[in-house]
Amino acid sequence: MQFISTIGLDIAKSVFQVHGVDAAGQVVVRRQLRRRQVVAFFQKLPPCLVGIEACASSHHWSRELQAFGHTVRLMPPA
Repeated sequence: MQFISTIGLDIAKSVFQVHGVDAAGQVVVRRQLRRRQVVAFFQKLPPCLVGIEACASSHHWSRELQAFGHTVRLMPPA
């Protein structure tokens, strides 16, 4: 797998959408994850920047991902 520099994570109730790009902006990964798969997926990745839309559960996921060394940015839902 190529090096992922940035990930966009769309969180929902049970299915999350992951979109990862490399430093050149080329898509490296685009897939759906069930809630139980999210932690295992991010544990395997080297630390990268993760963007999440701010909502009720985004703070929980932010703490979970930061524990693995990822940098998380919460974006307002504008």
